[in-house]
Amino acid sequence: MPTISLPDGSQRQFDHAVTVHDVAMDIGPGLARVALAGKVDGELVDTSYTIENDVVLSIITARDDEGLEIIRHSSAHLMAQAVKQLYPDAQVTIGPVIEEGFFYDFAMEKMLTPDDLITIEKRMQELIKKKIPVVRSEMGRDEVVTYFRGLGENYKAEIVESIPDDQALSLYQQGDFTDLCRGPHVPNTGSIPAVKLTKIAGAYWRGDSNNEQLQRIYGTAWGNKKDLKSYLFRVAEAEKRNHRKIGRQLDLFHIQEEAPGQVFWHDKGWTLYNTIEQYMRKKQHDHDYKEIKTPQLVDFSLWERSGHAAKYSDDMFTLKSDSRQFAIKPMNCPCHVQVFNQGLKSYRDLPLRLAEFGSCHRNEMSGALNGLMRVRAFVQDDAHIFCSEAQIEKEVASFIDFLHEVYDDFGFNEVIYRLSTRPENRVGSDEVWDKAEKALAEAMDEKGLEWQELPGEGAFYGPKIEFSLKDCMGRVWQLGTIQVDFSMPERLDAQFVAEDGSRQVPVMLHRAILGSFERFIGILIEHFEGKFPVWLSPVQVVVMNITDKQADYVTNVVKNLKKLGIRAISDLRNEKIGFKIREHTMQRIPYLLVAGDREVESDTVAVRTRSGEDLGTLKIDAFADKVLSKQNSRSRDLEFKEH
Repeated sequence: MPTISLPDGSQRQFDHAVTVHDVAMDIGPGLARVALAGKVDGELVDTSYTIENDVVLSIITARDDEGLEIIRHSSAHLMAQAVKQLYPDAQVTIGPVIEEGFFYDFAMEKMLTPDDLITIEKRMQELIKKKIPVVRSEMGRDEVVTYFRGLGENYKAEIVESIPDDQALSLYQQGDFTDLCRGPHVPNTGSIPAVKLTKIAGAYWRGDSNNEQLQRIYGTAWGNKKDLKSYLFRVAEAEKRNHRKIGRQLDLFHIQEEAPGQVFWHDKGWTLYNTIEQYMRKKQHDHDYKEIKTPQLVDFSLWERSGHAAKYSDDMFTLKSDSRQFAIKPMNCPCHVQVFNQGLKSYRDLPLRLAEFGSCHRNEMSGALNGLMRVRAFVQDDAHIFCSEAQIEKEVASFIDFLHEVYDDFGFNEVIYRLSTRPENRVGSDEVWDKAEKALAEAMDEKGLEWQELPGEGAFYGPKIEFSLKDCMGRVWQLGTIQVDFSMPERLDAQFVAEDGSRQVPVMLHRAILGSFERFIGILIEHFEGKFPVWLSPVQVVVMNITDKQADYVTNVVKNLKKLGIRAISDLRNEKIGFKIREHTMQRIPYLLVAGDREVESDTVAVRTRSGEDLGTLKIDAFADKVLSKQNSRSRDLEFKEH
């Protein structure tokens, strides 16, 4: 006679074993219709799961995060079933849930096209309408291998063969399709309310480029059609804001095959880059950082001593010279310790904050490269704070203030805070970890920040805070970090003389705000859709003439604006003024100035914004003062308000 305890504190008793579906039906037919799974004593199970003893039960629906994941996993199976029906020779491999969707990899001779996606999706909808029951069963490992070999599913059989023990494995069958899966899954195919296939890509079996190439189909699935429509709108908006596309349109940068994962910055893009670097340099100076520069090529022995060789060697570019092996630095930390080690430091020298716009190289997989978002050569706004244990909390609190200042200036006001704590494999005593984690938590608590804990997600050498921000489309980007490191200073013989005269190892705080310049600029391009605030715009002002008679006047205006520190250009082409305005509006230049005979006579310009607002006619000095005010305040609007 099981007693079922529900999340609202109520209980239901039964005089016989019941399934999760039975309990949902007992609560109400409406709940039974939308039930996707159950959570029994914290474990997700199918609605067909039988309950024989007293348990705590939650009914999972599409409104729950777990329910959405179940819908997406079941959608991957549904897609595989449709592919197998349409292309019987196709072999299924793996089909996991990913962020906001799913994919499945197939081995097949036919090269799929976008038109094939339409056909597959149509078959999926037909299977959904049939409400085919999804049934769970179990087999031993060797039996499962034989089963899939008999179906010609050699990839699936290979997956099962890699499982070490002959154990019972779960299979899920829906009609003519059976797949290996841990589950749970939806009760029937009709429980998938909104699904859409999105794209085709290439993939390698088990992610190894030496293996066979497969075809990957991506899709997305949601709890209702409204959420699916909203997601597809966000995808379309993101494509419109794609930084690679806008980068070409605005002549900011390009990437080509001869230098994979490395950026060719054009004049305008490099202006944007330098504007950000100069801004960060000034901010770091204001916060008492000392800027340094360290070598690109460093003997491999340093990376062995620091511990990076053991963990990152596959991602490091190496070369030999004079019978020595060198690495192009993938990060700056070991080199910063070398600067700290020059001359014995005293406790009076701490905290010592060393910053570098450090150029790094990492051998990222070619398939993972993505415009500015994932590159092989990048520059970090990197810094390391050498301090005592007692100074950790104060330094972290100060850094959080610094980070907020920067994010506010760039227009990012919503920050997500996560504290990653000790992993199983770590260095240092529990006592030291306790102090570090407490210092990070208290620094956030002191500022009244809401934060999440990520247990076990810290680095092996210390805990960390991750700072993520949301862009205008609600996408979350992890950018800033501050990490406590007890290991590297000791590995690399860093010491300071304590107040009692003893030699002690400093704590090393690794910190970054932007992350990498390349990725941050990619985020900025998409966040602003290339319509940068005045202070960031590579070109802030364009001055245009109506006829050739105003050419000298326009040239002189641009010259004077440049002297004042305003990034201005002229357009003296023999084109109609409407054409010029349209073209520079498409280039997202904040201010478009027009000079005709009337403006020349009055020493003024007619001012309009890239959004089309007419700001009237202004004297040159008055206009310059307003632009400089916008630039200095880092304002994000373009209108000139009267004071």
